[in-house]
Amino acid sequence: MKKLGILVVAILGLIVMTACGDAGSAGDDETKTVGIAMPTQSSERWVDDGDNMVAMFEELGYETDLQYAEDVVENQLSQIENMITRGVDILVIASIDGEALTDVLDQAENLDIPVISYDRLIMNHDHVSYYATFDNFGVGVIQGEYIEDSLGLADGEGPYNIELFAGSPDDNNAYFFWDGAMSILQPYIDNGQLVVRSGQTDFEQAATLRWSGAEAQERMDNILSAHYSDETLDVVYSPFDGISLGVISSLQAVGYGSENRPLPIVTGQDAERSSVRSIIAGEQTQTVFKDTRALAEQAVNMADSVLNGEEPEVNDTETYDNNVKIVPSYLLNPVSVDIDNYQEVLIDSGYYDEDEL
Repeated sequence: MKKLGILVVAILGLIVMTACGDAGSAGDDETKTVGIAMPTQSSERWVDDGDNMVAMFEELGYETDLQYAEDVVENQLSQIENMITRGVDILVIASIDGEALTDVLDQAENLDIPVISYDRLIMNHDHVSYYATFDNFGVGVIQGEYIEDSLGLADGEGPYNIELFAGSPDDNNAYFFWDGAMSILQPYIDNGQLVVRSGQTDFEQAATLRWSGAEAQERMDNILSAHYSDETLDVVYSPFDGISLGVISSLQAVGYGSENRPLPIVTGQDAERSSVRSIIAGEQTQTVFKDTRALAEQAVNMADSVLNGEEPEVNDTETYDNNVKIVPSYLLNPVSVDIDNYQEVLIDSGYYDEDEL
């Protein structure tokens, strides 16, 4: 009888162990879901970012919920709330307005859902786990140095007429781009080698809400009519391709782009297909290439590490202060692109096929 009791206890123990083992396996095998909130599909680069991340996450076995808010803050808030309600395991957010997410981040924090800020820093909240982006100050420096080199400013050339455009004031990156560019251009404005005839030299005066090409075109129209009826514009500092194309449309409408009146130097950023075509056509002068494949891969690696209880790789723990904390970040390097190197940087690298351009 004693032997029978021991046997029963042993069998019961085996059943309990098996049940516990099955429960652990089920938990380990449960597919996790990543919520990806992107700002808009109207910009090619955000479409590429979203597509790249979805492909990479799914290759690792994750499910994804990718949403675009079409640059409407309320849409993005609703989309993120829905992702949280559906039980996503982590959020990757490229914010429209980096200061508008406090309530949804509170919800994510209460449910222990980690948040990775993607390319645009989320502000004013401590529940931003990591940040994947490019060297945004460096982007502005690249643009400023391109103008400096093209005009021979370091050799004392000038004066030249310049007008300045900035990004959206609700995007923290816009300030980094501006500060980087002005670190190069401001000394030449101060000494008179660069002349801003509109007098609009402050970020607030140059800002372009939502990075809108239409708004940039309207502002350029006004500047040209008010200040350039008898003057020639030599260069436009633009931080983003969409703004650049709006500026170029305005310039062409008043006769720039002809043999007798060439377009000014116009910078840009993101190497969007439309702007690369414009560079090839001799319109836009320069853009800054930020390889969204690499950025997507970095964000995916960060999320994968977090979901597996590991520390993601970062290379900057000092720069990106969101007013509550220094957000651990990984910065990638941008590359200047113009007519001389677009083939090597964009086509030979496989980023674009030649027939896309």
